Amino acid sequence: MWHRRFLVASALAIFAAGSISATETLVSNQEEFRDAVARAGPGDVIVLANGVWRDFEILFAGNGEPERPITLTAETKGQVVISGQSNLRLAGSHLVVSGLVFRDGYTPTSTVISFRRTKGEPANYSRVTETVIDRFNNPERHEIDFWVLMFGRHNRFDHNHVEGKGNLGVTMAVRLDGEENQRNHHHIDHNYFGPRPILGSNGGETLRIGTSHYSMTDSLTVVENNVFDRCDGELEIISNKSGGNVFRGNLFLESRGTLTMRHGNNAVIEDNVFLGNGVPNTGGIRVINKGHVVRNNYLHGLTGYRFGAAFTVMNGVPDSPLNRYHQVEDVLMENNSIIQCDYIEMAGGSDEERSATPIDSVFRSNLVFNRDGNNVIRVHDDIGGIAFEGNAANAVDDLPVKSGFSNAPIEMRQADNGLWYPVGADLASIGVRADLKVLDVDATGVAWYPKPGSSQATPPTIRVTPGEDALFDAAKRAEAGSILELAPGDYRVRKTIVIDRPLTIRAGQGRGTVRLEFERPALFELDDGGRLELSGLEISGAASPDMSGNSVIRTSRYSMTSNYGLVVDDCLVSDLDVNYLFNFFLVAKNTFADEIRITRSEFSDITGSVIALSRETDDLGRYNGEEISVVDSRFSNIGGAVFDIYRGGTDESTFGPRLELRSSVLDSVGHNARNKTAASIRLLGVQLADIHDNDFIDSRPIRVTHTVGDPITRIANNRFTGTPEPIVGEIGAP
Repeated sequence: MWHRRFLVASALAIFAAGSISATETLVSNQEEFRDAVARAGPGDVIVLANGVWRDFEILFAGNGEPERPITLTAETKGQVVISGQSNLRLAGSHLVVSGLVFRDGYTPTSTVISFRRTKGEPANYSRVTETVIDRFNNPERHEIDFWVLMFGRHNRFDHNHVEGKGNLGVTMAVRLDGEENQRNHHHIDHNYFGPRPILGSNGGETLRIGTSHYSMTDSLTVVENNVFDRCDGELEIISNKSGGNVFRGNLFLESRGTLTMRHGNNAVIEDNVFLGNGVPNTGGIRVINKGHVVRNNYLHGLTGYRFGAAFTVMNGVPDSPLNRYHQVEDVLMENNSIIQCDYIEMAGGSDEERSATPIDSVFRSNLVFNRDGNNVIRVHDDIGGIAFEGNAANAVDDLPVKSGFSNAPIEMRQADNGLWYPVGADLASIGVRADLKVLDVDATGVAWYPKPGSSQATPPTIRVTPGEDALFDAAKRAEAGSILELAPGDYRVRKTIVIDRPLTIRAGQGRGTVRLEFERPALFELDDGGRLELSGLEISGAASPDMSGNSVIRTSRYSMTSNYGLVVDDCLVSDLDVNYLFNFFLVAKNTFADEIRITRSEFSDITGSVIALSRETDDLGRYNGEEISVVDSRFSNIGGAVFDIYRGGTDESTFGPRLELRSSVLDSVGHNARNKTAASIRLLGVQLADIHDNDFIDSRPIRVTHTVGDPITRIANNRFTGTPEPIVGEIGAP
């Protein structure tokens, strides 16, 4: 049964404003909720009882009044969990939703929260606040959905916590399709946009406003005082694709990508703070189109390059269609501080298609400071259309912009707001203002839901001794972060060990004291949430079944929305040769590694590959792993390629894959007749490859194929004995 409490105003208020009684209704099931919504009027409050509401498609429709909205809230904020196949739609006017948590499920439609019922029935003057969406992911990695879609006009999304989108689709988008959704004046503020893992594909933006089709239409959305914390989905953290939007006072923390003016004109980008802390691929602001004002932004410790640089001014396409690159025109860039960043790109993306250089633009009173004095400004085309005025650089030897910069040593000092400023009255007007405020992370999101931290508690250690199923049982009961320390001896594993949380398995007394054999087609399987570190182990495939497709480690054979990691240190792997295609590591389609790292290890007698990240063959810009590093290791008698890494297509929205191979030996690699790569290392579409100080002995060649972007391939100081020279080419080249 549901009940009502009548809140009656004072007699004086009733006399002044008429009868304004409001009803608060506590509901305990979906039928009661629907009945309460049907009865609700201005000022009424519908309260969801604490607990888990499973498979709940919430339609919250009604019409409140400016000072008397209809409210949907939780009995206790944070204690109403919407799970299973659930979502929320708002329709009408003056509606407020607060206090809900979407977790442990996914939307059965295309949206988790939508500000409309269906086309032509939007919500206006409505608000979603103090609501959480946490890892509410479709189980299929490349099944697209959106977590929040804003339609209508004058809506607000504020003080929400949004974290962990792992499947394809923009986390939050403002849509302009239909007159009722344009010139909307939405407000997106004080939200905590938490970590979004690397998607390895286009379609991983955290926030998008508009689409290319409506990019010449004004949205007039204000995005201010939000935190974007480790939002790594793809190159564009925020994708502006409409006109007249404002991005103000936001804080970007260690996020890989940029605030991108992808389409649309007349945006204002001001008072934002970007802190990269040296994290790879962290970026700042990318300028495209015309009429923008980019001022008083602070960018520090950003390492990204090309389209992901700290500051990029793009070339455009002459007479560009809506979905390509419009020329930069009439853009004002002033009083920005770009400090200890790796790259500033001028006329970025210049090529045969993108040949329209920036025009009628101004770059003035900006501070470019790097302690080492190295030049970080890269000029790719004619930048005569940018007027450089009153900027300052720190004694750069080869500054490519000869006018409009002072270029002398600069002393810097850290202010009370934590930001760095130049010392001296003559530089007081250079860079960001002294009163720039850095957004307090705790002022965003909700107080009652924890934000993910980077610090980890000391992991527990579980000591394991040889015995039937001893390792399997220990791994099954271990909590996340545990270290399984193996006593000396032989371990024969009868069942595949599923890794669905971070675990470390190490030899307690170092390599040579612990030997693992396994009787199933795989020793370990990495599932959602898994990260595996192996240290000091000897692993043999001699006891494995005689069947094709065995592996020491494999990913789940199903789509994974959580990225995994794999670290192998000081291990010896051998005898993967009981059949003709035995791999060390085997991945499935729609799985993705943040990191694969091998150090001080030896691999021998393997009929297949060591690391094959080559299952995304649809040529859509997708790939299977971001950072692959192998250092000080040896590979002997490997039938397939040691690495087979594939990223096809021409999409430019991602950073990887990235490979390092250093100080290692490849001896007799690639000679299996079934090795279709005809290579010891096959890299297709890899964006950064660094192969140096290695020995290649009696092996097939390195084969590198460049596909898109400005890939960097460094092959240096290697020794090739009985091995052909590397073959490096472009896609489509003979």
